[in-house]
Amino acid sequence: MANSLTADERDLLQRILAFELDDPGAALSFTGRLAREQAWTHVFSARVIEEYKRFLALAMVAGHPVTPSEEVDQAWHLHLVYTRSYWHDLCRVVLGKDLHHGPTKGGREEGAKFHDWYSKTLESYRLIFEENPPTEIWPPPTDRFAHAGAGRWVDSSKFWLLPRPRLWQKLFRK
Repeated sequence: MANSLTADERDLLQRILAFELDDPGAALSFTGRLAREQAWTHVFSARVIEEYKRFLALAMVAGHPVTPSEEVDQAWHLHLVYTRSYWHDLCRVVLGKDLHHGPTKGGREEGAKFHDWYSKTLESYRLIFEENPPTEIWPPPTDRFAHAGAGRWVDSSKFWLLPRPRLWQKLFRK
């Protein structure tokens, strides 16, 4: 990690990275639930969780507002459902303060703001962790926001999700 951080910031980063989201007594772990809900492999979900922890660290030490990747945001959304883990164990005990999730209000200005924040998040990632963020979890800003608002929750036990034919996509692009 970057030598420009204070000793307290380095200690905080270590506590965040060591924070355990999986309850060893749970039949369905946090990682398993994330994998199930997102249709990801368990291995990919574990990687997203590590990047989520790095995002939390960036939120604490970057010195500017940060924006997660779509995958990291899904981990954050799920963690917010685990209220005791999130608000008590993480925010109060590990971070020492609340970290709120502020979704977009929509519109062009908000889009530009989050695009800027995401770009700065990637820059801070490189600076603080002294490596490039993995592009399969942290895509470039143009890719991150290319399909904003296109995601939908679908119950795959009731519905099939099939890609539209290319001709349809060409004729009916928004």
